[in-house]
Amino acid sequence: MALASQALLEAQLDLWQNTFAYVKSMALKSAIDLCIAETIQHHGGSATLSQIATRAMVPPAKIPCLSRLMRVLTATGVFNAQKTRSGISSCEQLLYSLTPMSRLLVGSRNQVPIITASLQSTVVSSLFELGGWLRHELPEPCMFQLRNDHTIWELTDTDPASNALFNNAMDSDTKFIMDIVVNEFGEVFQGVESMIDVAGGHGAAAHAIVKAFPHLKCSVLDLGHVVADAPNDNNVHYIAGNMFETVPPASMIFLKVCRRLACYLLIYLEYVLIHAPLLSTN
Repeated sequence: MALASQALLEAQLDLWQNTFAYVKSMALKSAIDLCIAETIQHHGGSATLSQIATRAMVPPAKIPCLSRLMRVLTATGVFNAQKTRSGISSCEQLLYSLTPMSRLLVGSRNQVPIITASLQSTVVSSLFELGGWLRHELPEPCMFQLRNDHTIWELTDTDPASNALFNNAMDSDTKFIMDIVVNEFGEVFQGVESMIDVAGGHGAAAHAIVKAFPHLKCSVLDLGHVVADAPNDNNVHYIAGNMFETVPPASMIFLKVCRRLACYLLIYLEYVLIHAPLLSTN
């Protein structure tokens, strides 16, 4: 084959891979919906296709389709697959096991809530507005609002189910990352008397910090409808308020920043520690 033809075919392959990249995300969402990682863990760390189908209540007619889904999930590194022989028929079958990625879908620090929130239809469909949003002079309305006729914050303020979904997503991400923050960067909390977690939700970060540093007096600032559902805990004080209006004084301010592409993307999150003198509380 001529080099020019080979290059064209490779370019087309790259084009198709980018075109259908969303299949990876939807396959992962399906794995969460079908509780596949939980099934594998339930069976001691490895499970056959039949065991996965049974626990996920997939009818026999759809098992070949489930097999193709598992092929995608193994190709993308969500699960491992290894051939084994059954004891009765000596026929080869695939045995699926967890990978470091799918281990994040099980256990007390699992990332299922943040993945579920990130892959909900209202968020994914918002990206359909990216081209049109880029043509607008102003950053507002954001893509989410263009697609859904309201902002994510308006939605969580009026819809209890969406509010719970968002808060659970933030909690799962926070609980996971705070172990690393406390263990790797805990020295920043040494000598600090008080801290306020701005937009801290239900206080997952504050609880992790107080547990590691009991001397700290921790407070959480968030909107009224968020604080209303916060757990009762004597170790963390909850304050209803708007961080854009005022931030109560403290020795340190802890701020979880959600980086945005056109106002709303849950995918990229980072933690930033800001000392109070650097942030105006007016």
